Amino acid sequence: MLKQIFVAATLVSTLVVTGCESMPAQDNTITENLNLLQNRTWIATQIGNTPIKTAPNAHNIPSIQFDAASKRVSGADGCNRIMGGYNAGKDTITFGPIAATQMACLNNNGLDRQYHAALEKVTHYQVFGKTLKLLDHHGNLLIQYESAVQPR
Repeated sequence: MLKQIFVAATLVSTLVVTGCESMPAQDNTITENLNLLQNRTWIATQIGNTPIKTAPNAHNIPSIQFDAASKRVSGADGCNRIMGGYNAGKDTITFGPIAATQMACLNNNGLDRQYHAALEKVTHYQVFGKTLKLLDHHGNLLIQYESAVQPR
């Protein structure tokens, strides 16, 4: 009887210690992913499977920035400036309503509309090095970005 109690107590204490040790690792993963996502400029390189071709000196190149302190997103859609709120977790992300300026968009082949349509479907993200992928709930690529190189 004493042996059974000892085995049960050992098993319970092992589970408690193992459970407590695994929690900070998950929190660290969330923090690491958010650190990779936030507070940098991301330049869009493709929408779905279609590459985005823009001149380096073009205005309002499709881009996005995630501000960690305010939980606000800002950037451009290929024509207009965009802004709104966001909420991100380990690999999930949701956007609040995205507002945009209303400039006349000439010769951008509907890039701004494609960009907004893709943003509306985003539910997940992945960051690997200098690449950010915004994905739908099936894991399909909606928008891919590269981290912008900041001048010194």
